Amino acid sequence: MERKEQLLQKIENRQAQIGIVGLGYVGLPLAIAFAQAGFSVKGVDVSQRKVNLLRDGQSYIDDVPAAEIVPLVANGRFQPTTDYQQLADTDAISICVPTPLRKTKDPDISYIIDAAENISRVGATGKLVVLESTTYPGTTEEVILPRLIHNGDRVGRDFFLAFSPERIDPGRTDYTVYNTPKVIGGMTDACQETAVALYSTIVAQPVPVSSTAAAEMVKLLENTFRAVNIGLVNEVALMCDRLGLNVWEVVEAAATKPYGFMPFYPGPGLGGHCIPVDPHYLSWKLRTLNYTARFIELAAEVNSAMPAYTVGKIAAGLNEMRKAVNGSQILLLGVAYKPNVADVRESPALDIIHLLQAQGAEICYHDPHVPSLTLDDFTAESVSLTAVSLQQADCVVIVTNHAAFDYQLITQHAPLIVDTRNALKNDRVNGRLLTL
Repeated sequence: MERKEQLLQKIENRQAQIGIVGLGYVGLPLAIAFAQAGFSVKGVDVSQRKVNLLRDGQSYIDDVPAAEIVPLVANGRFQPTTDYQQLADTDAISICVPTPLRKTKDPDISYIIDAAENISRVGATGKLVVLESTTYPGTTEEVILPRLIHNGDRVGRDFFLAFSPERIDPGRTDYTVYNTPKVIGGMTDACQETAVALYSTIVAQPVPVSSTAAAEMVKLLENTFRAVNIGLVNEVALMCDRLGLNVWEVVEAAATKPYGFMPFYPGPGLGGHCIPVDPHYLSWKLRTLNYTARFIELAAEVNSAMPAYTVGKIAAGLNEMRKAVNGSQILLLGVAYKPNVADVRESPALDIIHLLQAQGAEICYHDPHVPSLTLDDFTAESVSLTAVSLQQADCVVIVTNHAAFDYQLITQHAPLIVDTRNALKNDRVNGRLLTL
């Protein structure tokens, strides 16, 4: 029996052993989904701390409750480890490692390279390898494929390779691994067939595309679309500020149009792994082809300036109260990059802290999801949100509109509020209120 038929049969019978490389916001939910579907899953992560937590039945990801982990670890369906050698007997491996940017805004695919080389050492023959990490078009073919070829093995015959971009939105409950359509691009038809067969066991709607590069481009389009439109509405916010208009009113009124308009909202900057990072992968790739991705670079320029614009609003509000930023007590509400999660990756709050520190502000924060924060030379624990802490602050800045915030308490006791999320649009404020 050919290797493809053997692998397809194992997948159909739930006898295939699955390996997941990287147990973060993408890899851990994926590992749990495969284990719950009846597969034996081995999850590899470089962090011994994460592996120890998982082995103890504890979760560090908001979207994966410990109650889902405990029975899968107990019955051996899910085996966390730091040892790549444990992947030697697996039949399919999904790579879910970070793809950050270097300080130069160039792609850092070192984690992908490390994963591919470790998989190569344990052997790819007979396996399906799927890259899920967001990257530039061509990575799967140019970076992963050469590292998996050994002893004359041929892709599509002796081993199988595909790209299937992750679509994980931390904190969402309406769209899960199962009901979010999954784009899949294989190196060959056989690669496509095996990858679709595997993911069909955990997703309701696989979406095949013609190649790995097409699938890589799909992911970048999705996030570039958001980055560019957020950049547009952030610039509209700057325009409205000059015109004396309320940008939130303008966007919400425009959103009543039932066709031809999709609302995006301004904010203090971009956060999370995807939107601030992924478009730069596409822009970098195009620069190697002597092409300038003008929309991406312009949107990045606007979006990256929003933390400084926010600090300018804070300074303006303090100035009206005859205070300087230097020496003022600034209380940030929310340091996570989006509401109701603990994820601080690329959060605009981090840039705002840096900028305020540079101007001599005394900074504290409250975030029920982030009990402590370490950022270069800034280390702090979340303070209690009380009438006293609000009254003691010279300025309170709503950076993340968590549902858990007591907005009535905030509006009653804060002397100056800079609301970057329109969280107080329906609230009466006792003190001074500034919005974007």
